[in-house]
Amino acid sequence: WSQVVSEAEKIVGYPTSFMSLRCLLSDELSNIAMQVRKLVGTKHPLLDTARGFVYDSRNNLQMRGLVILLISKAAGPSTAELSFQHNMVSGIYSSQRSLAEITELIHTAFLVHRGIVNIGELKSCDGPLKDMQFGNKMAVLSGDFLLANACTSLAQLQNTKVVELISSAIGDLVQGIYYENSKSSEENCLTDDIGISTWKEQVFLSHSALLAKSCQAAMELAKHSAEIQDMAFQYGKHMSMSHKLHSDLQPFVKESSSDTMAFSLNSAPAVLHQEFLGREAWIKQIRELQEAIKAGKGVTSAIDLCRQHGSRALAALECFPPSEARAALANIVYAVTRFP
Repeated sequence: WSQVVSEAEKIVGYPTSFMSLRCLLSDELSNIAMQVRKLVGTKHPLLDTARGFVYDSRNNLQMRGLVILLISKAAGPSTAELSFQHNMVSGIYSSQRSLAEITELIHTAFLVHRGIVNIGELKSCDGPLKDMQFGNKMAVLSGDFLLANACTSLAQLQNTKVVELISSAIGDLVQGIYYENSKSSEENCLTDDIGISTWKEQVFLSHSALLAKSCQAAMELAKHSAEIQDMAFQYGKHMSMSHKLHSDLQPFVKESSSDTMAFSLNSAPAVLHQEFLGREAWIKQIRELQEAIKAGKGVTSAIDLCRQHGSRALAALECFPPSEARAALANIVYAVTRFP
């Protein structure tokens, strides 16, 4: 994965770790960073989120912006925009680079907001209440600041359709995250009773909508046809679905000496296993769930599903002419659909 990302960054012209650099160097965010430093020594999850921005190169938090730049370069200018090619740098319009930054800011804002702690569920071992309350204030304010910057930059693109697309993606994110959290505090709620079709709908909202609609918006900025826009949307949707499935599968396919590797009961292998097994038997097996899933059909079905989405993402790329950027987009799919 790291090699694929590194090679893709060379194609688009600069490391996407600098995607949000202009925002991160602003006086306002510097002040926020100073306030966040006061959380050092506490157990507030906002600190882990902040550390992740610096250290989490393995998961590559800037993946979304990179994909937008790559698909912009792969598509190139439309016939309607040939006269404006002098505005392109490395085959990408400045407005498309701005869109990539906007998408990363939105994603980062939601990551920060996810770090808000439910005060009512805190225990004495979680640390002083005042620390958690202060951390929550910082998570709300810094997340809102990033989102406000993204919306301001979005308006400056002066494209109504793009504004509508990204605004609807923000709405999808809110809806998806709300559903994720709506039952998390219910007592005795081991896992939702959902099928794989419902799981796909929820994952699209919370993980795929932003990238899919941003890819479509990048094509709109270059005045590409509705067909090209749809293919870009399909690539973003199915590649991000593969990415999520790949992540869900790691506790079950990764060879590790630890038998207690964390996994979600609403991950794809668990949901598929539940469908094959039936709800009642699923509840009985809950304490031995990870081993049961490894031995059942959930893992292999999730791998197949991951590869199906990968194939559809690759099929969407066929409408773009062969290029380094298209090859890099394909390599991203290969990286998240390869299993031992």
